[in-house]
Amino acid sequence: MYVLSVCLFVVFSPFTLGVNYFQCNACCTFDGPGWEHMEYTVRHFYNKKLGMLYNSTTGNYTGFTEYGIHVAHVLQNDPYGQIARKIENDLMCKDRLFVVKDLGNFTVAPTVKVTRVMHPSGLLCSAYDFYPKQIRVMWFRNGQEVVSFTEAIPDGDWYYQIHSYLEYTPTPGQTISCVVEHTSLHEPLIQVWDSSLPKSQRIIDGVGTFFLVLGLVCMSVGFIYYKRKSAAPLTLCRGREMVPVEVVPVAGAL
Repeated sequence: MYVLSVCLFVVFSPFTLGVNYFQCNACCTFDGPGWEHMEYTVRHFYNKKLGMLYNSTTGNYTGFTEYGIHVAHVLQNDPYGQIARKIENDLMCKDRLFVVKDLGNFTVAPTVKVTRVMHPSGLLCSAYDFYPKQIRVMWFRNGQEVVSFTEAIPDGDWYYQIHSYLEYTPTPGQTISCVVEHTSLHEPLIQVWDSSLPKSQRIIDGVGTFFLVLGLVCMSVGFIYYKRKSAAPLTLCRGREMVPVEVVPVAGAL
């Protein structure tokens, strides 16, 4: 059984150049197996604070601020106001029930992706852009369920997303899979994690290894060249005349 709330209209009225503002919204809430239970609500906001609420189930106005209490009292005793709410309920809720029923049969299959997370080490199974909200995400290790997750996050555009994390250390011969069950799927959607690196990653690693080896070779050649140059005969200076070490007189030879 689902509960659906549809905001039908919003009235926005600014005062005093945006310093104060008044907002009114009306919503229809549908509930039950055939969406037969309907509730019409009207909310008045003043400067982001809820001032008054009308509920068709009780037929009452409820004030939450000093001004809201005053308005609720006036509207509660206004017979024309009650008639207006009844007409709004019929036009905006009852006469739109066929649209809600069509929406109740509307489903969107999730897009599922499994990615590697390095910090901390593990796997992340994500399902995006699905409707309705009810979904189940399960992790299986070698065919045995180890983790399940069901709490979805609304995207704000009628769609939902869900993310489930699994601690994972690569082990030879181990099979990890993420299984998603949703009303839009005729059978569970299975994503098996491939521990081998993708082709693009292997290319990147290969290029990196090549440049690493090339750098080590260059360093070795430079080091050998430096050692050879440092082993050459030293030269002493006497005035402006450069004298090789081999011709310098040995002490006591004269």
